Amino acid sequence: QVQLVDSGGGSPQAGGSLRLSCAASTDINTFTYMGWFRQAPGKEREGIAGIYVRDVDTYYADSVPGRFTIYQDNAKNTVYLQMNSLKVEDTAMYYCAERERQYGGPWYGPLDQRGYHRWGQGTQVTVSS
Repeated sequence: QVQLVDSGGGSPQAGGSLRLSCAASTDINTFTYMGWFRQAPGKEREGIAGIYVRDVDTYYADSVPGRFTIYQDNAKNTVYLQMNSLKVEDTAMYYCAERERQYGGPWYGPLDQRGYHRWGQGTQVTVSS
């Protein structure tokens, strides 16, 4: 079974930076999309960033352009989320996800969790003021 391990969370101050990592147990080129999502207590899970693995096309939520960057390292089978200029409202549990090429389920877009079927365990980001 394919596994994703997400890591890199922490407790930065507002204005600081973190880099989250999502390491896959297999070649990430067997995926079509990978994405980063977050969920704060009492809130719905929201898509933050997505990447089309083959072409490295990227997609971002309206709240993060200019602050967050998703990118991949094929040699390490890892996708990263670089987060800069962090805000208190970025506090959440962050999850990575993947969609395998062979998966036949419907697609709702790179920032919609319904199109993904495998998830990391989550990594907590808590931003202090």
